[in-house]
Amino acid sequence: MKKALSAVLFFIVLLAASSCATLFKGTTEDVMFSSNPDPAEVWVNGAKLGLTPCTLNLETKKTYSVEFRKEGFATEIRTITNHVGAGWIILDVLGGLVPVIVDAATGAWYSFNQKNVDAVLKKQQP
Repeated sequence: MKKALSAVLFFIVLLAASSCATLFKGTTEDVMFSSNPDPAEVWVNGAKLGLTPCTLNLETKKTYSVEFRKEGFATEIRTITNHVGAGWIILDVLGGLVPVIVDAATGAWYSFNQKNVDAVLKKQQP
């Protein structure tokens, strides 16, 4: 009886870990930020996260508002959007309901629409 229960639990864990996007892609991606002129502050969703040029690792299931700030220059705002990868959904559906649930919950099947975010800052008028 214990061996049967162990086998069933092992099978459930195996199914839960079989979500394609979570295993092969993960839930974050690197996004590169640059500005002209450098350096400019990079503010993501209201938090200062670095100076250009920089690369940040962001969760793919979210969208982001990015501000480039530099004294004497107008602030430039960009948006990082995402999309669901149809290939991941197809592979998950072929794997059954559990992979679909796991990848949907973790957001692993999302990818960013842009990997580079650039801004040309304009001098403010006195």
